Amino acid sequence: MKHYEVEILDAKTREKLCFLDKVEPHATIAEIKNLFTKTHPQWYPARQSLRLDPKGKSLKDEDVLQKLPVGTTATLYFRDLGAQISWVTVFLTEYAGPLFIYLLFYFRVPFIYGHKYDFTSSRHTVVHLACICHSFHYIKRLLETLFVHRFSHGTMPLRNIFKNCTYYWGFAAWMAYYINHPLYTPPRSKTRKIPYPTKNPFTWLFLLVSCPNYTYEVGSWIGFAIMTQCLPVALFSLVGFTQMTIWAKGKHRSYLKEFRDYPPLRMPIIPFLL
Repeated sequence: MKHYEVEILDAKTREKLCFLDKVEPHATIAEIKNLFTKTHPQWYPARQSLRLDPKGKSLKDEDVLQKLPVGTTATLYFRDLGAQISWVTVFLTEYAGPLFIYLLFYFRVPFIYGHKYDFTSSRHTVVHLACICHSFHYIKRLLETLFVHRFSHGTMPLRNIFKNCTYYWGFAAWMAYYINHPLYTPPRSKTRKIPYPTKNPFTWLFLLVSCPNYTYEVGSWIGFAIMTQCLPVALFSLVGFTQMTIWAKGKHRSYLKEFRDYPPLRMPIIPFLL
């Protein structure tokens, strides 16, 4: 069985960095990276990008040497990807930060809103609901990172974590500051009015029905049933149409009771019919 010789050059300077002798033909790029690390331990495998052309794409770790378009003496070009950090660590850092930061504002720890507001609680229900929703979101993401997600790439450049954390942590602090502020007041309910079409074409169905959202949903499921020719989809669409018709009729009746000048041509869900 023939063996390969692998020459690794710096992609920028073309300087020879390593020469590997008697490399197995079925060796993968991942195995070549491990061999390269033995001579250059500062460049661990996750930090390496090996390619066939200095400006080409990085080879995949699972690529096999004998299947590459190279001769028995293969020349690979190396680029340093910089310090790397695992994706799991990145996500845990990104998501744990907003969870912790938001709670600091929610509990109004000292030096945020002033001494007289230290550890006081808001009297508005929406503030507490917002905290529950925000906390649940990031707890869910943390659990998904630990027990659900599988990452195709094990690492990412270390510098990216600073950019990502600035986004997640910064916006968490910004929104938490205002929502939990002692002077925060929740939005008041708006006066109910008859819905009319606007320049948005998706609102034009208001000319004919009271609940165009149900009309669009029923139409999309009917289209999906026709496309798939699947009986369960058709039955699901039928049951959904029945339930949405009930809801639409109820909303239509409430409109008629509330507004004396409600457009008489409108039907609950199906133009001119129902």
